[in-house]
Amino acid sequence: MRYDPEDPNWPNRDRFVLSADHASMLLYSLLYLCEVKAMNPSYKQVGGLAVTLDDIKRFRQAGSRCTGHPEYGWTSGVETTTGPLGQGAATSVGMAIAERWLAATYNRPGYELFEHKVYALCSDGDMMEGISSEAASLAGHLQLANLCWIYDDNHISIEGSTRITFTEDVAARFLGYGWNVTRVADANDLELLTRSYNTFLDTHDRPTLLIVQSHIGYGAPHKQDTREAHGEPLGAEEVRLAKEFYGWDPDAQFYVPDGVPAHFREQLGRRGVTAHAAWEKLFAAYRIHYPELAEQIDCMQRRDLPESWDSALPTFPANTKGMATRDSSGKVLNAIAEKMPWLLGGAADLDPSTKTHLSFESAGDFQAPGEAGDYRGRNFHYGVREHAMCAISNGLSLSNLRPYTASFLIFTDYCRGALRLGAMMEIPVITIWTHDSISMGEDGPTHQPVEQLASLRAMPGMMVVRPADANEVVEAWRVIMQLKDRPVCLVLTRQAVATLDRTRYAPASGVARGAYVLADALNHNPDVLLLATGSEVALCIAAYEQLKAEGINARVISMPSWELFESQSQEYRDSVLPPEITARVAVEAASSFGWERYTGFGGTILGLDTFGLSAPMKVVAQHFGFEPAHVVAAAKEQLMRHVLSSEMRLS
Repeated sequence: MRYDPEDPNWPNRDRFVLSADHASMLLYSLLYLCEVKAMNPSYKQVGGLAVTLDDIKRFRQAGSRCTGHPEYGWTSGVETTTGPLGQGAATSVGMAIAERWLAATYNRPGYELFEHKVYALCSDGDMMEGISSEAASLAGHLQLANLCWIYDDNHISIEGSTRITFTEDVAARFLGYGWNVTRVADANDLELLTRSYNTFLDTHDRPTLLIVQSHIGYGAPHKQDTREAHGEPLGAEEVRLAKEFYGWDPDAQFYVPDGVPAHFREQLGRRGVTAHAAWEKLFAAYRIHYPELAEQIDCMQRRDLPESWDSALPTFPANTKGMATRDSSGKVLNAIAEKMPWLLGGAADLDPSTKTHLSFESAGDFQAPGEAGDYRGRNFHYGVREHAMCAISNGLSLSNLRPYTASFLIFTDYCRGALRLGAMMEIPVITIWTHDSISMGEDGPTHQPVEQLASLRAMPGMMVVRPADANEVVEAWRVIMQLKDRPVCLVLTRQAVATLDRTRYAPASGVARGAYVLADALNHNPDVLLLATGSEVALCIAAYEQLKAEGINARVISMPSWELFESQSQEYRDSVLPPEITARVAVEAASSFGWERYTGFGGTILGLDTFGLSAPMKVVAQHFGFEPAHVVAAAKEQLMRHVLSSEMRLS
């Protein structure tokens, strides 16, 4: 590998992903022996060692850099958080795609800035997980010759020998995917291992799977119960015997023989430092000849935005017919992407429906070079592979590109593992989810999301934004693009929603604070609060106008992002939701779960507690009560309840 231990964030380093993360101590030991330097959580400053011997001694203990499974941002040298099997392998595909795109976009004759390789160590479990198959299939299609998966074929999983579950011909499967496949029958055969790695380096038209057969160590002599042995340390007696075999002091604990760190320093360390220094010299010359491209690379590495990135953002005029927020989002996405070359992405076979296709002339399609496109393309086609799509997007983001992915909101159920790891890693992946409610109509309850919004809001670190109209979409994108340390779910409608008249109602810039007063009572003294997100905001506006005509003072609060709202000061939150006003109605065409934090237990929540219905959109809305008249009735009921409650207290 080409890797500089002095700077684990060097852009052209080779990547190593430990997808077989139950072997995490292997990675930690290597980080220690290679003397990889630590970086702060923002990966900008180099400090002491990433892993110390004390960290290793405190493996899996609080505060140790040697966590049970590798965690990105916590332990420098860990390229991605792994744990759920298959995630690391799929994420490595994103890293390989990123290298191909960077090389095609920024390399120039004599200036090969990007030419790194991506390695992933995989287990039997990784090979079984469906996400790995999704990712491997796409990698083969894209001919990612810079990608090498090393399959530790040891025939063991937690329940025992893989004979009971996993007897397929993995090599044949990967040959079918279009991979180069090599085998090493003995993990200790260094000559054949070297030959196999050289085969990978000499292969230029497909990824490589290196199948290495090995035997897993057990936790006690003659132990047959692999359910207990898998993933456990060897045990005191086996460790002692191993030390005696190598001629070491069998009583020494955490013993590192003299010369081992020096050997790593002279081999991997010297090689990496030399390669990095040459790269820096090359980049300095590149900066002179291609200053604009160099500035883009610098900006990308800092996760900064280019100047004037938002100069072409549209403004949408008031329109009662309006447009679907997926349509307005597509217009905004294209306006930003044309100004920001490393904003790229695609959908799981749905970009015509999610409106996420980049349509300007220079965008192109990311494909293996040929008639269909090339590696400079910025439109990615993931096929029907939602889970791999999100993991691949994590890999793109970990390479400092700015990726977006898209599908229908219901299909977040296929993506949860990768979404959760993205939130855990605090990386700014943009996920766009359309067809956001029962308003899908005839597609019925299998495609109508109900519990998905609540579950995404429950995910720590995930920001969920559900804008109400086209101009809220613009402001949502303005917020999203400035995020550096958290992923976001942008949730959009298929059906048209009115574009609100901002001369009558508050400006959409209130989106930046998560929730804002959209329409208020006279003298800012409401009797009842109407809260909503997305398309249901229009229902509350219609109800507000009717209540106003009847002399009832209501306030409409658009709440596109609970997470943003919760980050505001208590003073601001109280100004939007005055604590003394307890007559409250929340409206959202999704699960009612969670809204009680804003309505209180005495408020009314117009939501869903069942699955949807297969019928035309208007019939579905009427069936579940998502109509202005129902909101008006709920508001009046709230007011009556509070009047009666006040009278009872007075009596």
